Amino acid sequence: MHFRDSKRKVDYVLAYHYRKRLAQHPAGVGSPEPTHGSASLALVSNGGTGKGCAELQRQDGGQYAPQERPRPPGVEVIELGPLDTLEEEKRLQREEYERNLVEVGLEIEKDPENKSQGLSFVRIHAPWQVLSREAELLKIKMPTKKMYEITEEGGILKTLNEIWCKLTKPLQPQVPQQENTNMKSLSYPFSREKIYLYNIKDKDTFFDNATRSRIVHEILKRISTKARNSTGIGTLIANNVYDAAYPLHDGEYEGQNDDMNERKLLYREWARYGVFYKFQPIDLIRKYFGEKIGLYFAWLGLYTEFLIPSSVVGIIVFLYGCITIEGDIPSKEMCDQHNAFTMCPLCDKFCDYWNLSSACATARASHLFDNPATVFFSIFMALWATMFLEQWKRLQMRLSYFWDLTGLEEEETFGCFFFLFQEHPRPEYETKLLQKKLKNKSITTENSNEDEKEKLTWSDRMPGYAANFGLILFMIMLTFSAVFGVIVYRITTAAALSFSTNETTRSNVRVTVTATAVIINLVVILILDEIYGAVAKWLTEIEVPKTEKTFEERLILKAFLLKFVNSYAPIFYVAFFKGRFVGRPGHYVYVFEGYRMEECAPGGCLMELCIQLSIIMLGKQLIQNNLFEIGIPKLKKLFRKLKDERTEPKEMDTNQSKDPQQWDLDYILEPFTGLTPEYMEMIIQFGFVTLFVASFPLAPLFALLNNIIEVRLDAKKFVTELRRPDTVRAKDIGIWYNILSGIGKLSVIINAFVIAVTSDFIPRLMYQYAYSQNGTMHGFINHTLSYFNVSHLKAGTQPENSPFAQDVLFCRFKDYREPPWSQNQYEFSKQYWAVLSARLAFVILFQNLVMFLSVLVDWMIPDIPKDISEQIKKEKSVLLDFFLKEEHEKLKLIESFIARDKQKHKSGIKGERIRAASFCQFNRCQKGSFASFSSQHTEV
Repeated sequence: MHFRDSKRKVDYVLAYHYRKRLAQHPAGVGSPEPTHGSASLALVSNGGTGKGCAELQRQDGGQYAPQERPRPPGVEVIELGPLDTLEEEKRLQREEYERNLVEVGLEIEKDPENKSQGLSFVRIHAPWQVLSREAELLKIKMPTKKMYEITEEGGILKTLNEIWCKLTKPLQPQVPQQENTNMKSLSYPFSREKIYLYNIKDKDTFFDNATRSRIVHEILKRISTKARNSTGIGTLIANNVYDAAYPLHDGEYEGQNDDMNERKLLYREWARYGVFYKFQPIDLIRKYFGEKIGLYFAWLGLYTEFLIPSSVVGIIVFLYGCITIEGDIPSKEMCDQHNAFTMCPLCDKFCDYWNLSSACATARASHLFDNPATVFFSIFMALWATMFLEQWKRLQMRLSYFWDLTGLEEEETFGCFFFLFQEHPRPEYETKLLQKKLKNKSITTENSNEDEKEKLTWSDRMPGYAANFGLILFMIMLTFSAVFGVIVYRITTAAALSFSTNETTRSNVRVTVTATAVIINLVVILILDEIYGAVAKWLTEIEVPKTEKTFEERLILKAFLLKFVNSYAPIFYVAFFKGRFVGRPGHYVYVFEGYRMEECAPGGCLMELCIQLSIIMLGKQLIQNNLFEIGIPKLKKLFRKLKDERTEPKEMDTNQSKDPQQWDLDYILEPFTGLTPEYMEMIIQFGFVTLFVASFPLAPLFALLNNIIEVRLDAKKFVTELRRPDTVRAKDIGIWYNILSGIGKLSVIINAFVIAVTSDFIPRLMYQYAYSQNGTMHGFINHTLSYFNVSHLKAGTQPENSPFAQDVLFCRFKDYREPPWSQNQYEFSKQYWAVLSARLAFVILFQNLVMFLSVLVDWMIPDIPKDISEQIKKEKSVLLDFFLKEEHEKLKLIESFIARDKQKHKSGIKGERIRAASFCQFNRCQKGSFASFSSQHTEV
């Protein structure tokens, strides 16, 4: 963790691979000699002449080329191959960059390059002068000497809070807490002029490790090199000058030694499956990883907590369906074999007439999810989503107050005004801009200022935008094609299994086709998800966004759009399209001139929608969210280790200590690539929980069980598998909140259509209150079945070898159509239009009611908790009083000094009187302006 002197902390590490020249080839000499024993050498690219000596001269565009100059006597000429030239260029860039780092005040320590090729590290330490200067420029808030009391709410809320704290004490992580939780340090942006305000006990520990590494990272991002016009460490890593740049973890996370560090503490109390029942140490997570990652885990924790009540209600709704299944009249009628409902064949020629009672099991199972309680649950989940988002806004504001993030935009704007700390261009943007400058060199050389202000315009990005539009459209069509392919598989497989001579196979056609099709859907979704993630990243890169923030937002939108369509397209098909375009007996809709479109089961499509949703949701969570997250990082780590062992020669390094250093251990870990994958999988899960919850009330329960594991899995990954991320300040979760809000609003509309269109809730209500003679559900099944005269079947579609074909005059099919004895035979009946009107009316009523309730909940719950709002006002008042008090004490000190000076030198020399008078004049001017005094107090 320290330099070789064991005193200076390692705040940041740069890693690179080096390769030395193995041999030199002097002009006219055939045998190579070692380079390290030679005299003064001159570098020549491969193919250079031996007439003169050449040196590497930088041309426009950052390339190094040999420049002929007279060769001094005694200097040998060395020919460099292409690889040697490239390696030499990288070495020169590294030397220049490290020289610039030293010039800004950083201290560096390098490993000696003792091998012919290998891995080397540059360790960076920031002394107090650099830390204090950069902290002031970055406007980093630091605790002052002043502490003030946090006012707590009294009454019943305080009592309930105390009871809750006592009950949950065993669930609290055992991490160091502030001694007096009712007191808070007053924080203020660091200023060297007001250094007396801060509680600085030790300059080495005043800035914690995360803050130190953040400061160094900001310096690394803005230091440039002349070679290739590289600005910042990001460009150098992109050009393979350095392999990696990362801050160090705080030691090992497990071991026999008793030295406790924050990483080990996080592992013991947070990043293990054995502590799944404990709350997360959010403050410690934020301190170690930064505010952005802290907010992610705070959001994930709140989301998981909110899944508990929704899971309980979902279980109650499911149990209600189980309890009332015996009293469900429609399923009883369907299962009653005395009701001889002879149904029309499910396929042409090879399928026979069948009795509706054979679908008894499907009808009973459908009632578990298709009952009046699911309507209540849909309304509950819509309000649940609104309350979750409102509660998150309140928690976010509370964390912002305690983490000193209030007023972050103003601080960043002030800091960026000078050095643009938050707006560093991406390396790819700089490369593209450099190419444009070189292309327009003849124009821009006339005006140097124009060259400096040049930027990429919409015309430069137009090819990227066009490629984005075309490829995203192609990917969406690819998803629809995959769904259509599975539909064709279901139709053809169902037809093929119907030809089977095995009675068991024919009777289980629907189950077999549904199960295999859902598994195929799941595999396709998992494969396309990985492809779409890579495609979204590539599409965002060719757009060439200027900053990392813009890049991240555009990547999130593209990835979410593609993965949303990919994950939900099969479910949308089953919910809203399957069975809607079948036709009717005698006039079926065919695909590929021989295969009928598939129909819903006799109990409706809701049961199949439930199966589809549950298998895809559980499969994605188990395989993608858990197995992939555990397995892929381990495979990458193993691959990188094997690659390093294969490329590095087996040479003894005399300077290498026996025990691996922390920078060696951290280099082996997987680089941190951002929070986008973590958020994405949770947002997709949030969609499964809210969008189709009317068809699967147990979705919140399975999401809760997954998230209990997910929290610890992510924690373990961050603590043990990943390099320590750079700490990033953030006041919210960014664009993810807008996506969550959009999904919440979309879920209201989708659940309204699921209840109205997919389920039998509306037809049952209409029958009970409009068509039933006694106001009960008796006769509902007969009411929903239409008649068809079997003599109207098309030639060649009648069942072959049917044992009771002669006895069947009419068969039944599920639809609201006129009977064959009607004048408008097989046309839609009045009941059809009445039910359709009721469905649409329900959608409008449900949507407006739930939206109104959501807006009401949003209005009733303030975004900022009342106590936090008061504390922010109090903090501003305390800060003002604190400043006035400090300035007043300083003023009194100077006045007493002047008074003593006057008394001591009453009859002093004229020069002494002049000095005292100057102090008096200084004192008078300071009474008029505390601000000007503050800026001068150091000199005084």
